[in-house]
Amino acid sequence: MATELPLRENTEIQGDVLAGFKKDHVSLLFLQFEEQARAQAWLAELAPRIATTKRVADFNKKFSDARKTSGGDDPEALKATWLGVSVTYPGLQFLTGRPDPIPKVPPKTTLEAFVEGAFSRAIALGDIDDSARENWLFGYDGGRTIHAVLTIASDTPEDLQIALDEQREAVTKAAGMIVFQQNAATLQGPRRGKEHFGFKDGISEPGVQDFDEEDPNRAGYVKGHPGTRLIPPGEFVLGRPRIEVEGDRRKFPAKDIPPWMNDGSFQVIRRLGQDVPGWWAQVADQLKVLKDTKGAVPENATVEWLAARLVGRWRSGAPVHKCPTHDPADDPAATRDNDLSFSDDPHGHKTPLFSHLRQTAPRDGLVDGELVPEKFMDARRIMRRGAPYGQPFDPSAGASGGPDASRGLLFICYQSDLVEQFEFIQKDWVNIANFPPGRDRMPGPDTMISGKLPPRINDGTVHFESQTDTAKRITTQLNFKRFVRTEGAVYTFAPSISTLKALAKGQLDGHVPTAAAVDQIVPVPDQQRFNGVSQYWLFQRDKVRPIAVEDGRDSTDRVLRPTDDISSWRALSGVGRIDAVLPFPDMQRVGGKSWFWVFHTVGTEQLYRIISIADGERHTSTLEKEDRRLGLWKSLDGVSQVDAFLPVPDLQRNAGKSWFWVFHTVQGKQLYRLISVADGERHTDVRERGDNELGLWESLTGITRVDAFLPVPWQQRAAGQSRFWVFHQNQVRTISVADGERHPDTRVTEDRPLGEWVNLG
Repeated sequence: MATELPLRENTEIQGDVLAGFKKDHVSLLFLQFEEQARAQAWLAELAPRIATTKRVADFNKKFSDARKTSGGDDPEALKATWLGVSVTYPGLQFLTGRPDPIPKVPPKTTLEAFVEGAFSRAIALGDIDDSARENWLFGYDGGRTIHAVLTIASDTPEDLQIALDEQREAVTKAAGMIVFQQNAATLQGPRRGKEHFGFKDGISEPGVQDFDEEDPNRAGYVKGHPGTRLIPPGEFVLGRPRIEVEGDRRKFPAKDIPPWMNDGSFQVIRRLGQDVPGWWAQVADQLKVLKDTKGAVPENATVEWLAARLVGRWRSGAPVHKCPTHDPADDPAATRDNDLSFSDDPHGHKTPLFSHLRQTAPRDGLVDGELVPEKFMDARRIMRRGAPYGQPFDPSAGASGGPDASRGLLFICYQSDLVEQFEFIQKDWVNIANFPPGRDRMPGPDTMISGKLPPRINDGTVHFESQTDTAKRITTQLNFKRFVRTEGAVYTFAPSISTLKALAKGQLDGHVPTAAAVDQIVPVPDQQRFNGVSQYWLFQRDKVRPIAVEDGRDSTDRVLRPTDDISSWRALSGVGRIDAVLPFPDMQRVGGKSWFWVFHTVGTEQLYRIISIADGERHTSTLEKEDRRLGLWKSLDGVSQVDAFLPVPDLQRNAGKSWFWVFHTVQGKQLYRLISVADGERHTDVRERGDNELGLWESLTGITRVDAFLPVPWQQRAAGQSRFWVFHQNQVRTISVADGERHPDTRVTEDRPLGEWVNLG
């Protein structure tokens, strides 16, 4: 039976994206590498250890259940250390050896933002003056390039240190350099769960469809979390269902997503320094201004009262909207309350329009007098992670607690669209003075995390609106400087586990969740065109599946038996994934056996072995010769990664030789060459023609990398033409190759999703 919450079982999405690591101690290592092969080997060892959604979700559920049983105390016996990794665009270039790992970058989209990076986008986001990018601790141009960010999160500082030591050693062995290390930790004692300004954090996190349980009494909301809406997973994870909003910009449609990005998420990392005493002193100064305006605030209004309105919540997390007079800190229901509507507060008399709460999540109070569709708001949500860094402000604790000590918030968020989610919130809501728009006096910027910026953005002016007992409206002008500064920023991408493994091989074709890329399709030697049906073994990553295709059915197949691990084949012991297979031309069904060369990668080196497959129901496989180095093939001189073989149709077993086009990758770019293999015991191979680019194949236009070819069984050398299925990433097309010296090729069908051709499960 399928699970009702399938994303909780997901083993491709990294665990911090949807489930959240939720650890008290975290460290981020910003990494640079010097040698591609050693960096790939580092990633190959790391990828299987990256925490998945399933592992983290299972642990978090056990932890939560144990806390309930213990009356709210953390269970000491339940501990874990999680690893996560993300890559920058320069990191993708470095790992793949390709100058354009994302060949098509539509303008004004998240792909463009990712390629340009946080440094290039800084000024537009208000990172100037004391937040100027030239002063950043990491992510600044002219500094060391960041290729990857490794996240280490643990329940205890001791376990975190053990993991840190281990990972620092692994990076050193890979000739890597730690450009910067950012530590963060949950504040202790009465500050637990709060940021340095003293306010509870993380109350308004969204729920996720197919991950969080729906409230049976309120459709579209999370069970047990009143007011928390369920958002489609595609808002946080690429390739998943997204929100359809009529008239919405949606500049990054699904068609623009490279298949290898599916099940990944864009990550924003920002180090935000907080001047705690400066901010609180400013609140006190502005309270005096309000009290000088008769009727603007109650006579007994305190600094805490005003600070709560600037944030939108009291320190405990209780919303000012529902608790206007005091902080109900001892009421757990109030401190977790996220069931808010601002439709009855269009002028911000209860919760100011410039408050942090309304600037970052305006809900239905977005536009004066007009309710905003929930879908519009849902499409702007981000999944926030992160934690405070530095010691709390406490002058009695010495220099580490003083006003000049380094402290702030390590801000991390995940989303599918950098432009329409994180950047939209920052540029269109938080920083500008005219939000919500259309008011007589502009509300002003977020007074907690923004404040004064250049006049073209905002001059720090906000308009505090009040209403007296006689229904008279009073507007008081206040001025706020900025006491949160950006001290570092990067844009990264957190790939799926499969894509991480592919990157470890310098590839970007590792994962298509709804239809995984085909590595190889091998004909079952004694089951070709038997009663009009041909059988094959379909290889995808570390799995193999027997399928059957009927003659004349170009887009339909059926699965013969369940998927199995390729390790179930005795001849493939030690093979993690097949890159390519080439049948021995003169040794097919000889003596009841068929022989094959199998190409696969170990670490960073591609090897090949020789296997045989017996005729008969069980098709027993045998390892005939152990792994050998590619250099033994003279025809493959200079080749490091064979991707696919395509037999030349009219040159098979011709004068004792068989000819093949060999498709192979050089520094991230696929080329092809022509080779021949002779019949006989030694199977002498010769390079007949040198390397050429794929562009010379008219039928392969638009393809950057072929994964596999498969001859169409009933269309071989029919009227001088042979047809082939071409598998590339999550697409398949049909091409035709003519007999003759020049072998002209033609595209027969356009690309179709793999899922239409074969059940890939």
